[in-house]
Amino acid sequence: MSTTTATLERDTSQGPAAAGPAVHSAEIDLGAYDQSGYDRGRGPVVCMLWDMVQTLLIAPSPHCFFGWRRFWYRLFGATIGKGVLIRKSVKCNYPWKLTIGDRCWIGDEATLYTLDQITLESDVVVSQQAYLCTGSHDPSDPAFGLRTAPITVRRGAWIALGALVMPGISIGNGALIGARAVLTHDAAERTIYTGSPARARGHREITAKGVDDESV
Repeated sequence: MSTTTATLERDTSQGPAAAGPAVHSAEIDLGAYDQSGYDRGRGPVVCMLWDMVQTLLIAPSPHCFFGWRRFWYRLFGATIGKGVLIRKSVKCNYPWKLTIGDRCWIGDEATLYTLDQITLESDVVVSQQAYLCTGSHDPSDPAFGLRTAPITVRRGAWIALGALVMPGISIGNGALIGARAVLTHDAAERTIYTGSPARARGHREITAKGVDDESV
């Protein structure tokens, strides 16, 4: 779990703070924001070129041009396995911080917000409008300092429609993160999570059946 998320959870779950030493409050000053210590992994020219590729070459591409889209992701540094299906409306800001295993599906309007590393092992499904977020801010910092942490999704997991995965999360093998869930902590393998914040609801049974070839 990200430190930012942990802080927010503690603040909301413990109620009013107990009396203690006086704390000198400060005002948020976004003019003091400093991102100079953050490493995008590539220079500004490459970042700009990738934005242009997404807008001009990937977004207008025909639905079936999965190989075309894999080519551009790989060219810009992503590690992409065999048979990966990336829809044309997927957004990824820094593909060089993205690793995708074999046979993964990334659905329409999903966002891979790669301020830090995102790793998807094989046979992972990221459904429509899901958001994998590796960056946040320190809520106690007047300068709103940036914080990042990687996300790892283990083999066979499914992140369903509109789910939000927060920074620093690890999702176990075969776990299912339900539609519109907000995942703020690690997910155990083969466990179903729903709600905001997401909570474990039961075991995901995966039985031997025929595979449906329809993409997400």
